[in-house]
Amino acid sequence: MRSPANPSAPIGLFDSGVGGLTVLREILARLPREHTVYLGDTARVPYGTRSGEVVTRYALQSGKHLAAHQIKLLIVACNTVSAHSLPALVGAMPIPVLGVIEPGARAAAARTRGGTIAVLGTPSTIASGAYQAALQRLAPTAKVVARACPLFVPLAEEGWVDGEVPRLVAERYLSDLRRSGVDTVLLGCTHYPLLARAIAQVVGPDVAVVDGAVATAQAALELLESNGLARPDDGTTARHRTLCTDLPDRFRAVAERFLGRQLESVELVDLAFGAP
Repeated sequence: MRSPANPSAPIGLFDSGVGGLTVLREILARLPREHTVYLGDTARVPYGTRSGEVVTRYALQSGKHLAAHQIKLLIVACNTVSAHSLPALVGAMPIPVLGVIEPGARAAAARTRGGTIAVLGTPSTIASGAYQAALQRLAPTAKVVARACPLFVPLAEEGWVDGEVPRLVAERYLSDLRRSGVDTVLLGCTHYPLLARAIAQVVGPDVAVVDGAVATAQAALELLESNGLARPDDGTTARHRTLCTDLPDRFRAVAERFLGRQLESVELVDLAFGAP
């Protein structure tokens, strides 16, 4: 595996917008010593309406930008990019690259009790079939159903994650799952962990709700440790940089809600001109 020799280098993460911040939140919780650099490509969000070729071009630009920050690991905190562009990124980057689909699918395959696994995602992710293919490979005896839940994204971004409105939306999307033998629900969109409580209320207490962001952070921890890339405890505080490509004030407001913490600053960058 190609990787830099410096375990003190930061972890880089990117998404088309703010959804990937749920992955960053879990990274901060589980790998508190690690430096991070997060990039939200808010000038070109959403990626889900683009062709695979355009998504890959945008993803390579984001990866190149983060590589200039001397990162040791690139986390693709975006389901659309993970579904369409991961091989291109792996081939282009001189460091390990981790997507969100494989870790989430592995976690769901490990939790199912032999029933049906339901994958929830955006229309683009569901249409790609990436989660379905991964689950059929990892849990070949399990039945897999896929459900697009597009309204979950704006609810998460507006902060409508508790109360009657998200519960009613979740009921509309998911109420039939209670009657179809589902024992595991995989949150296949990085926005959806913010609605995990409403989702769990609808599907019921006997259904395991698997957070792909948690699974990705755990996979990152295991990858760093197995490759000798975990940052040593040198007594210094981890540093975290947050970048976006448009509307930094709006990005910051939503980001702080997703992360549950204040940000010192959000840096505006232009991917067309490379990295700083």
